[in-house]
Amino acid sequence: MKIGSTSEGCLSLRHRGRMKQTDHASPARYREQRAERRSDTAGRFILAGQPIQAPPLAPGLYVVATPIGNLGDITLRALQVLATANLVACEDTRVTRKLLDRYGITSPLTPYHDHNAAAVRPKLLSRLQAGATIALVSDAGTPLVSDPGYKLVRAAREAGHAVTAVPGPSAVLAALAVAGVATDRFLFAGFLPAKQAARRARIAELAHIPATLVAFETGPRIAAALADLAAGLGNREAAVCRELTKIHEQVRRAGLETLARDYAAELAPRGEIAIVIAPPATHEPDARGFDAMLRATLDHATLKDAVAEVAAVTGRPRREVYRRALALTKSRNDGAAD
Repeated sequence: MKIGSTSEGCLSLRHRGRMKQTDHASPARYREQRAERRSDTAGRFILAGQPIQAPPLAPGLYVVATPIGNLGDITLRALQVLATANLVACEDTRVTRKLLDRYGITSPLTPYHDHNAAAVRPKLLSRLQAGATIALVSDAGTPLVSDPGYKLVRAAREAGHAVTAVPGPSAVLAALAVAGVATDRFLFAGFLPAKQAARRARIAELAHIPATLVAFETGPRIAAALADLAAGLGNREAAVCRELTKIHEQVRRAGLETLARDYAAELAPRGEIAIVIAPPATHEPDARGFDAMLRATLDHATLKDAVAEVAAVTGRPRREVYRRALALTKSRNDGAAD
């Protein structure tokens, strides 16, 4: 019994050894196994523990919005597209793989970002030409908003391929929804420049836009950015929205000066940040003040540029400003002729 037990134990060890070798399959075998798994689950995703077969998609490029933090914010249509796509082009395959794994989606991924876009774009267009279905996603939110995807969309359209939007989560819209400022008209300014001089120049450009402003910023730069915004825009009402839809979501509302002072006194926050800034207060000038503003602007700008600038500052219709600018220009020219 003892010998038999020893022999049986050796067999067991050898068997376990073979199993261990199988577990550590070669890269080629791993790719084969993954391809087999994709073949078995193609077009399917899992929702509430139940496998769902997605309907087939027409060939083309699908621009798919993905969650900005909470994976539960994915839309049903986005899941259908991601499960059915022949290829998913994404910024970071590790980030997108987490999303796909959550819903049991095995579609193949390929990286597409700022650093490889020029090389990868022709390959994606070639796949589209061959009749493939490609989903384009960003790490979070809606593609083409603060990422390089627009070049692929433009090239696909120029080549005659169908391009379809699959709308969903957006950090810009989420921030606007919770900021508590006017949302009837807004401008997304992207990330403010990192260097102070360039940042202040950009803020000066934004100062007279009669709309709510939305900008992205990083934790290490938020205090400096708020200080420059307060200096360039005045003490406008604003909201700093951080980690939206995540566990540690935070929205702080106050004037820009207060926010700048508070963040300067704290450690740099972590996470993704959107700043929402109320539009400038409108002070409608009387007729005399309006004419004076137009004359002063016409002194240093072309008629077209003067009209655009004054219309933006006053909020008056461009056509009305243009008619008055023409009248003032004619009056000035007639006076000079006399």
